[in-house]
Amino acid sequence: MTKYGFAINLHRCIGCRTCTISCKMENAVAAGLQRIRVLNAAGTTTYDVPTGDYPDLALDWTPVPCQHCDTPSCIEVCPVDATSKRDDGIVVVDIEKCIGCGKCVDACPYGARQLDETAEKVDKCQLCAHRLDAGLGTTMCQICCPNRAIAVGDLDDPESAVSKIVAGNETKLLNPEAGTAPNVHYWYSVAN
Repeated sequence: MTKYGFAINLHRCIGCRTCTISCKMENAVAAGLQRIRVLNAAGTTTYDVPTGDYPDLALDWTPVPCQHCDTPSCIEVCPVDATSKRDDGIVVVDIEKCIGCGKCVDACPYGARQLDETAEKVDKCQLCAHRLDAGLGTTMCQICCPNRAIAVGDLDDPESAVSKIVAGNETKLLNPEAGTAPNVHYWYSVAN
C-alpha cells in the first residue's frame, strides 16, 4: 500500500524559501499564507537570526509542511468532516465542506494549518495530491528546491528514494511526543 511522505535534508536547506514560493505558485495559495514554512533555529520565519557565539555562528533552517500524520489530530476535531486522510496517506481538506472554524488549526501540533480569513477556509499542504494523482511523481517543492533538500515519495516502497533515505540515515520527527506519527523525516547528511 502507498504511504506518501517527505525526507528533508537539513544540511542542504539554505533557508531560501523556494519551496514556499513554488508551492504558493503551484497551488494559488492566498497572500499571507504559507503551506510550507521555513523556520529558523528559534522556530520563527525571521531571516538572519544565527545561533552560536561569534565567530562560531550558524544559520539553521527547518522546512515545515503538513506532516501527513498516520494519526492526525486535525481529523477528529473537525465538526463537518472537512479533513480526511486518503488511502495513500495524504491528509487533505475538502474546501467545499470547510466552515473555517479553525479547530483543526488549533489541534495541529506542527502549526501546519492556517486560516484563510478572506475565504474563511483552512489552508494546508496537500502534498501536491493533484500532481501525484496525475502521475507526475512529485511535489513542486521537491522539483524547485535548488539544493535538493526535499525528497517526496512512497514510504512503504523500499525501492523509493524517500524510503531509502529514511532506512539509510538517522532521521528525526517533529514533536514525536504528540503521538500523531508524522511522515516527514528530517535528517542531516553532508554526503547525500
